[in-house]
Amino acid sequence: MSEILTTQSDEVLTISFNRSAKMNALTRDMYAGLAHALNEAAGDFGIRAVIITSEGDHFTAGNDIGDFMSNPPTDSDSDVAKFLGSLLNFPKPLLAAVKGNAVGVGTTMLLHCDVVIASPTANFSMPFTSLGLVPEAGSSYLFPRLVGYQRAAQIFMTGESFGAEAAKEMGLVAQIETNPITAATKIAQHIAQQPPQAIINTKALLKSGSHDAVAAVMRAEFELFSMALQSEEAMEAFMKFMAKKGK
Repeated sequence: MSEILTTQSDEVLTISFNRSAKMNALTRDMYAGLAHALNEAAGDFGIRAVIITSEGDHFTAGNDIGDFMSNPPTDSDSDVAKFLGSLLNFPKPLLAAVKGNAVGVGTTMLLHCDVVIASPTANFSMPFTSLGLVPEAGSSYLFPRLVGYQRAAQIFMTGESFGAEAAKEMGLVAQIETNPITAATKIAQHIAQQPPQAIINTKALLKSGSHDAVAAVMRAEFELFSMALQSEEAMEAFMKFMAKKGK
């Protein structure tokens, strides 16, 4: 069975992480599937809104560390880079329904979403520095502008996690709902009934002040991330993480 599921109901496409046995940890193939689904949806007039969600109890544990170490995304043409590019340039409304853990890219991808609905169980973290890495997906630009420099610095530099209430207060999520996918679907269906070109133009206007800056920061992040991945510091941090996980 595919680890990226897509289902369409009327004009709303739902993309689900489907690797619940591994807490939906993302592999290179899953990134490729996500990029493909978003790029196809961008060009399909029959799709007016997209929801990203997950099967099982968690949104995603972030990158699958074993796969990540075997296939480090050091190339700007990697599947990870393609997915991040598809997020940045997605022209239609993008929603997310989040439950359980949203680790690393599981949190940073939400900064590109237009509406995020979280379960009370949602727990967010961006432990890049803990793994000897740097923030990605434009988060070093978007997150401090959302929550303020000092709060962003503390979260990035400590790798600490935060819950749904804090995420709502920060503006990372719009609503907290017991059943986030139901709430997100209702909003997506409402958006899908609006005049589509007006929606696309409105999103373009909302993103116009930051799009090019985010693209530039993403390129810089990717270069530093690639360099960090090949460093002894990161290798040591990864090995510690794998050893801890194995206990």
